Amino acid sequence: MVRLTRAEAQERNRAKVLAAAREEFAERGFRDAKIDDIADRAELTRGAVYSNFPGKRALYFAVLADRAERVPVTVPEEPALTVREALGGLARAWATRLPLATDDERGPGLLGMHLMTEILADEVTRKAYAQLMGLNAVLLGLAMERLRPSAEPGGRLVRLAEAVLTVLQGAGQLSAAAPGFVEPFNLIRVCEQLAGLDLGDRWAAAPLRPRVHDLDEPWSPPSGAIDAVGGGPAPLERDGVVAVLGLHRLSAAEEAVRAAPPEAEVTAVVVTGAPRELLPLARLVIAEVVTCLRQAFPRPAWPRLRVVYDESGALAAAAGVTEARDGTEVALRVRSGRVVRRAEGYGACHAAASAP
Repeated sequence: MVRLTRAEAQERNRAKVLAAAREEFAERGFRDAKIDDIADRAELTRGAVYSNFPGKRALYFAVLADRAERVPVTVPEEPALTVREALGGLARAWATRLPLATDDERGPGLLGMHLMTEILADEVTRKAYAQLMGLNAVLLGLAMERLRPSAEPGGRLVRLAEAVLTVLQGAGQLSAAAPGFVEPFNLIRVCEQLAGLDLGDRWAAAPLRPRVHDLDEPWSPPSGAIDAVGGGPAPLERDGVVAVLGLHRLSAAEEAVRAAPPEAEVTAVVVTGAPRELLPLARLVIAEVVTCLRQAFPRPAWPRLRVVYDESGALAAAAGVTEARDGTEVALRVRSGRVVRRAEGYGACHAAASAP
């Protein structure tokens, strides 16, 4: 019998807990599910469950995140060439996940029906959710801009993306509360029509003054980072901007993209003061949108912004962040394997990205 390492045993137990929790939530619903019953299903102790997840809500977020990230991405045979086509494809992909009137009350289609209730439960999750949806709007807006670049300096499509996500999220919540009410065809048509909406959206950098240090230091980030947007590896040693952002500063990622030269790679490393509960929520909220985005937009239009989750804190430590918080904003400008600028505080992303 092969003896597992400690790390392998922990990963195996975590997988068993997730599988057991998925079954428990699907059969009994979030409210009636019990940690003791989940432990029994996983053939583990109650303590083993809590060693992996701080509570039932964190476990619920993790189950939903795991499901969202595993959604098969079907690349369209004819890629979208216009924003209208892309938004129609986005809504079509979103509609395939909506609960139906014929779904069983405890079936997998309604597994996420208590998600919004848990997000609304306290300010910590509400504020994180607002910033995550803001980041989704930035990702979608950047993708639309690559299909339809603005003819005016500073023009952007992030507000349009916010309107589209409002429609899709509203449809999702209505489908959970009133299965069968949302007509998928109408949802697709509405999103297509939004493509022609002009909200007068213009980009202007905030006049912030972060702490900036011009450096010449080696840059050796940990390997193995995965880009949540593209779904592939995210090598952080390449030339560009690496921004370590707490959940309350995710909007600053747009500043890095707008200020960086076109050839620079921009990576947002997401951190939080409560990684065991809030990073699963982050994974879930981002995955719900980017999996649809990848199905609707041609690869050349995918946003020039990578998103990496720093669950261990190793990436933040490599960037000099000793204690990650939800308000963290630290950005590095990397060139030829060396850090040439480091900025800290509000405005750090813009300062690092715009370094000459």
